[in-house]
Amino acid sequence: MGDQRLYHKVANQILELIDSGVFPPGSRLPGERDLADKFGVSRVSIREAEISLQAQGRLEIKVGSGAYVLDGGGLLGLGMPKVGPFELTEARALFEAEAAALAAPIITDEAIQELEGYIQAMVGKAESSRMDHEEADRLFHLTIAKATNNAVIIYTIDSMWQMRTEAKKVQNVYESVCHSDNMLLEDEHMAILDALKERDSTKARTAMRAHFTRMIEALLVASEEEAYREVKRKASESRSRFLLSSKIA
Repeated sequence: MGDQRLYHKVANQILELIDSGVFPPGSRLPGERDLADKFGVSRVSIREAEISLQAQGRLEIKVGSGAYVLDGGGLLGLGMPKVGPFELTEARALFEAEAAALAAPIITDEAIQELEGYIQAMVGKAESSRMDHEEADRLFHLTIAKATNNAVIIYTIDSMWQMRTEAKKVQNVYESVCHSDNMLLEDEHMAILDALKERDSTKARTAMRAHFTRMIEALLVASEEEAYREVKRKASESRSRFLLSSKIA
């Protein structure tokens, strides 16, 4: 699991450089050894990251020549749209609330037990678990999706999690707001679980929607704070330029 997360992290870092224009479409990436030194990982991790990006349509690997950047256009990963954290959270609230409602009457006892274990792992209370909170969170939501026995719902929710993971900006924002309060995180997921235990569709829908409503509110706060920091940064740059020009004059 650690190695898998590592090459995903490297792939995201390379994507960030591509999207920022450091490696524009048509350019050749540095060699594996140079990238390995740059990111502080093994050449194997670089190779796996490049293969992942090739599968996503962001790189073309030419044997004996290297990896070349393709024009990603408006797509993320395997034909998925680039999205912001608000868009993604709104969509998740819509789909996952209804998925919870659909799953509630038919969810199995085995799935309930799995969900309990994922909550414990999510908040660091599962001593034997090697999952981090993000993986436990993902499996919690996907288990509910699978409990619907609807392949389209499962695919849709899995795709939204892939957007959350592959989009660096979205991942960073989610990381800052989703796991800031373990007690609140546990309470929200327990409310969803309790509704599923009761096989109550209305309660399950309401609990899931409340979870995402809190996330959207947290995203709003984070967005305002980021905007404030950006204003301060620009003001500081302007002040520095003004003081420098005054000295020159």
